[in-house]
Amino acid sequence: MSLAFKGRHFAPDIILLCMRWYCRYALSYRDLAEMMAERGLSVDHTTIYRWVQHYAPELDRRVQWCRDRNSGSWYVDETYVKVRGEWMYLYRAIGDRGETLDFQLSQKRTTKAAKRFLVKALNRSPHNRPSVISTDKNPAYNEAIASIRREGRLAASCQHRQIKYLNNRLESDHGKLKQRIRPVRGFQSQKTAHNAIRGFETMRMFRKGQFRSMVDSLAGGSEARFIGRLFQVFVA
Repeated sequence: MSLAFKGRHFAPDIILLCMRWYCRYALSYRDLAEMMAERGLSVDHTTIYRWVQHYAPELDRRVQWCRDRNSGSWYVDETYVKVRGEWMYLYRAIGDRGETLDFQLSQKRTTKAAKRFLVKALNRSPHNRPSVISTDKNPAYNEAIASIRREGRLAASCQHRQIKYLNNRLESDHGKLKQRIRPVRGFQSQKTAHNAIRGFETMRMFRKGQFRSMVDSLAGGSEARFIGRLFQVFVA
């Protein structure tokens, strides 16, 4: 058994199945527990919650090496996520083909938060620097990008476009992610929200085909087998 599952009371393939289905489909933990019960497996919904909290961030970490971030145009915006009854901001960036580049949950919508997110996204793409960044007219982005340019993290030639309609594709992408978040009905803490969203975003990348070449070459086109391979787990 893979060391990642040491001490778990269920088979690793069942744990990965529940984590993958929860992050991919608009299901609640109770929905998934009922689906497992129909297959003869008695799994409490809180157990599935713990699996998602532990293995969704781990999946995000393990796919980093095969993630394609080679995009010259970045579209950056934030959307809202309810955490413990209060709204928080989910910063997101996609490329010119609609591929997810990065994301970050923040308590505030400020220049400091925007800069933190952009620096994080740039650090995750050390060999790819955008030539164009499109945002809405939030002045925080203009100040953040200017600061990053002065620090030499971004080329002076990088164009910053603040034209709202250019970000329509990202607004549409927000909506698809929100469809998955909606059944959650509010996260209980920033940490649990962050962990679950890492899983949601990663499974959205699979849906967008960002790992298709790896899935085809290493797992015969099977997403389940590819994820199993990442965790050194055999999946039939």
